[in-house]
Amino acid sequence: MKRIERVLIYGGGLMGKGIAHIFSGDPKLDVTVYDIADNGFFEGLLATFQELVAAGRISREEALSRARRVRFTTDFSCPAITKADLVIENVYENMALKQDTFALLETVCRENAVFCTDTSVMSPTEIAAKLKYKERLVGTHFWNPAYLIPLVEVVKSRFTSDETAHTVLEFLTAAGKKAVLCKKDVPGFIANRMQHALWREALYIVEQGIADAATVDEAVKASFGLRLGQLGPLENADMIGLDLAWNAHDYLLEHLCDSHRPSPLLESLKAEGKLGFKTGEGLQSWTPERIAQAKRDLNAYLIRHLP
Repeated sequence: MKRIERVLIYGGGLMGKGIAHIFSGDPKLDVTVYDIADNGFFEGLLATFQELVAAGRISREEALSRARRVRFTTDFSCPAITKADLVIENVYENMALKQDTFALLETVCRENAVFCTDTSVMSPTEIAAKLKYKERLVGTHFWNPAYLIPLVEVVKSRFTSDETAHTVLEFLTAAGKKAVLCKKDVPGFIANRMQHALWREALYIVEQGIADAATVDEAVKASFGLRLGQLGPLENADMIGLDLAWNAHDYLLEHLCDSHRPSPLLESLKAEGKLGFKTGEGLQSWTPERIAQAKRDLNAYLIRHLP
């Protein structure tokens, strides 16, 4: 594995702060965040520790110490950029912007620096298009909030070398993440493909009048959703027996939603401007208090399940 000592996080927004939080735990790492402007980066970084401090998972002194290990710069010519061993890009999900960002980074970074693009949907192969050394770039899909959700999907592009992929896998694992390899650059990678297949069926159940949105969510949270953190779907299939799994699929699959287009229900709500949390109404109604409670409950749940 290539030795990683200097990490550059390119972009200090929501994901950049969360990723900086992760790597601040290793005092041997030199961690720098670059952005074009400082929009309260350190205040935001400290905020990522607050709920952990309140839950007793980390002391206030350790939180302050870890935050101080992270440097922030708006100077694109600083040594933290030119000498970085590994760069994690977190700019907006815009293909041209990501391509141009890496093309620019390649003009200043070392030839053997590893490039990681943090994207949930975009193709690392396409993102690498303007690079001379395309084999050095790999996708790294951190899940939000990055400091609370263990998974990072390491996605090989058509050009990514095995050395690059395994260097990043080992580096992320050493940082305490659950790093998994996506061997092919496909839309949705691994986990998002499964998540959106579930959403498609959940929306279909509401469309067909089988159950309302709140009931669908409760049914998931009180049944298989409860065990998914311990028992994966394919492990579950082996557990019940693949003959039984085959029988269930032979009977059930023809009745499930098989649409290749967004749900008509989703289309109509979008057209009406009912967008969920951001408008107060979507599949359910959301008051500011209920929104704040949902966010608090989610983070508290994730903190309880930290190792």
